[in-house]
Amino acid sequence: MIIQSLLKHKKMNKSEMEGNWNVQKGILKQKFATLTENDLMFAEGKKDEMMGRLQKKLGKTKEELNDILGKR
Repeated sequence: MIIQSLLKHKKMNKSEMEGNWNVQKGILKQKFATLTENDLMFAEGKKDEMMGRLQKKLGKTKEELNDILGKR
């Protein structure tokens, strides 16, 4: 998802990736107060699972979530 796309554009170390994901989590939490840390938990290799949780909880498509995060 977001972290994967960041890696494609720029080599980053783990600390930079975590920092970027924390920024994205903040954006989502501001827009959707019902989201919890569990909803936004990112586990390596579980990107699709997390996106599915967010899509279901927010009633948004993958494209809508990417637009919200400015990833288009």
